[in-house]
Amino acid sequence: MALRFSANLSWLFPELPALPARLEAAAAAGFGAVEAAWPAGCPAQELRAAAERAGVRIALLNTPPGDQEAGELGLAAVPGRQAAFRQGLEAAVHYARAVGCPRIHVMAGRVPLGTDRAAVAGEMETTFIENLRYTADLLSQEDMIGLLEPINSRITDPRYYLNTPHQAAAILEKVGRPNLKLQLDLFHCQIMDGNLSRNLETYFPLIGHIQIAQVPGRHEPDSPGELNFPYIFELLESLGYTGYVGCEYAPKGECSAGLSPTGRAKHRPAGWVLCQDRQVLRGTGTGCYPYLGMRALS
Repeated sequence: MALRFSANLSWLFPELPALPARLEAAAAAGFGAVEAAWPAGCPAQELRAAAERAGVRIALLNTPPGDQEAGELGLAAVPGRQAAFRQGLEAAVHYARAVGCPRIHVMAGRVPLGTDRAAVAGEMETTFIENLRYTADLLSQEDMIGLLEPINSRITDPRYYLNTPHQAAAILEKVGRPNLKLQLDLFHCQIMDGNLSRNLETYFPLIGHIQIAQVPGRHEPDSPGELNFPYIFELLESLGYTGYVGCEYAPKGECSAGLSPTGRAKHRPAGWVLCQDRQVLRGTGTGCYPYLGMRALS
C-alpha cells in the first residue's frame, strides 16, 4: 500500500501565523492530512471548518505541554502532576473529538529541574504507567489511539524523560493496553540509536505513527543528510505500514519556496524526478512521493 503523508502544522508554513491558514496551505500543497502539537489559541470549530473546506484530515494532536514558563513539556511521567495531566488529557480528548482527530500523542515530560535522571527514573516510570492506564481507559471510550514518542536527549531535549524506542516499548509492554502505540520519529531515533532498518522491523507491531526529518539539520527529507529516505519509504511499504508519515521538519527557507504549486519539492537528490500528479504512485521499481518531491527511477 502507498504511503500517506501528513503536514505538521507546528513546523511547516511558519510564515502563516494561524493554524487554519497553515492547514489550507498544506491542502494547497497536496497534503491529505495534517497534524499539530497543542493548538493553543485556535478554537476547535475554526480548525474543523478549515479542514472540512480543504478536504483534509486531522491525524494527530498532542496533550498540553503544562506550564511552559516553568519549563514543562508534557506531564504524563512527572511525579506530583497527575491531576494537571488528567485535566489536560481531558481537554485534549475534547478538542480531538471536536475536530475528528483519532490519535493523541501523550507527552511524557521532562525530568524535573534539580533532580538526577537516574535517581527519579523509577518514580517517573511508575507515574507514567499509572497515567497511561488512565489514558487508555479514557481513549477507549472515544475509539482513539494514544501515542508515546521518544525524543532524543542528545540534541533536542536533554531532560526529556522518554528518549529511546526501547524504553517506550518496555513501558508499553508493562501498561499492556492495545490502544496505546509507539510514535516513532526517525529524526530522534537516528540520533539516539541509529540502526533504523532493524528498529523499524523490531518495533513495527507497536508503531501507530511515524514522523520524519533529515539528520542532522532537521530539514526537508530530500535535503543533505544521513538518512536515505527512498530506502526508508520502500522499507515501510514492504512492511505494510498503513498509518501516516508526519512531515515534522524545519523548512530551510520559506516553506512554500521548497514546493511547487502542486506540492512537489523543488529540491531533490540525484536520480529522482518530480512527480507529475498529486497521487502517490507505486509500481515495480518505482516509488512516487509527491509531497516530498521525489520519484524513484526504475
